[in-house]
Amino acid sequence: MKKVRLKWVKNRGLDHIIDRDTDIKAACLLKDAIGRSPSGAVLARSLAPLQKPLGLTVPVLRFLRRYPTLFRESPHPRFPSLPAFSLAPASLLLDRLERSALAASLPTAADRLARLLMMSRSRALPLPSLLPLRYDLGLPLDFPSTLVPARRDLFRLSRRPHDGVPLLSLADWPDDLAFSALQSRHQASLSDPSYRDFKKPPDSSSAPLAFPMRFPRGYGSMKKVKAWMEEFHRLPYVSPYEEASGIDPDSDLMEKRVVGVLHELLSLTVHKKTKRNYLRCLREELGLPHKFTRVFTRYPGIFYLSLKCKTTTVVLREGYEKGKLVENHPLARIRDKFYYVMRTGLLYRGKGMAQLVLEEDDVIGGGGDGMEKKMEEDMNHNDDDVDGDHDDGSDEDECCELYASDEESESDDDD
Repeated sequence: MKKVRLKWVKNRGLDHIIDRDTDIKAACLLKDAIGRSPSGAVLARSLAPLQKPLGLTVPVLRFLRRYPTLFRESPHPRFPSLPAFSLAPASLLLDRLERSALAASLPTAADRLARLLMMSRSRALPLPSLLPLRYDLGLPLDFPSTLVPARRDLFRLSRRPHDGVPLLSLADWPDDLAFSALQSRHQASLSDPSYRDFKKPPDSSSAPLAFPMRFPRGYGSMKKVKAWMEEFHRLPYVSPYEEASGIDPDSDLMEKRVVGVLHELLSLTVHKKTKRNYLRCLREELGLPHKFTRVFTRYPGIFYLSLKCKTTTVVLREGYEKGKLVENHPLARIRDKFYYVMRTGLLYRGKGMAQLVLEEDDVIGGGGDGMEKKMEEDMNHNDDDVDGDHDDGSDEDECCELYASDEESESDDDD
């Protein structure tokens, strides 16, 4: 199969979502860190090392002070000269809502975790490699000590013999979970066909499964791209849950399987995206090539690679429509409430910063139900604040470029 390389194209809509979600994730994880403190207050300097792991482009202290409706600053009881932070009433309410959503989605969270283990070669993954994915997979904060013991039919905790690293493995192979998101979507289209399904040729049901494609403007109409994608889709689809040891690692079929593995992994996440570094920790177990980043850049109709927030984030394009998640997970809705409180709780003026304090009677007053109701109403009226997917925007035309190449580039700046 002839390789067609496409130049990376910036997508402002998806970049905006990543920028926004980075702050939401940082706020949620800082909320968890403060909530774990027995005194309910944490020194700001003890949270400073979290700046890089949280993906923040500003110091943690500045970030905490930026959102006074979530984090309340006060002198530390033992060290009055040092600033300490506790959770504000809005943050405590959101924490309760998040815990309720996590508890309600526990069965599906267990399924997502099991599917990730099923894709690995040894049906096991080191716990330190899984912990960074906890937020993206929608797992509870203490899932190794709560979710894993509760599902002994699925999981088993042990230690690697040579180094003692905690290892999470499958206790048994669940056949009912060995279906990828692409296969499930195909089955759903057969049982409940849409207008587009009726327009397909009669023999299309027996053809290999095709990945949904959403190219940047100017790519999808190019003859070289169309021919390449048709050839790519004619290759057999190998499920990420099938044994692949017999496939030539340098073949086109193996490349399509790698695309399938990455597609399935991103489909398992709540926000249909994750950081590239998180995937690198699982590279060997998932059977990914050493320079797997080029897979994302070679298939821009399936994936989007963002460089926002001083990191590299991988997004599943089909997961978003007009700037919103297509499948809005309950946890994603709770995290949107965090964004509402963050957005309405701050007002910038010139070089300084003024805090816009939410009216207690309107938001906090009347209990949690009143605040939650107001957030729901205001968020519904402010959906236009989130930029949509600008794949068709004119700003991308000037950097849209395609060229054909029979060989892989030897350089990979990201890897």
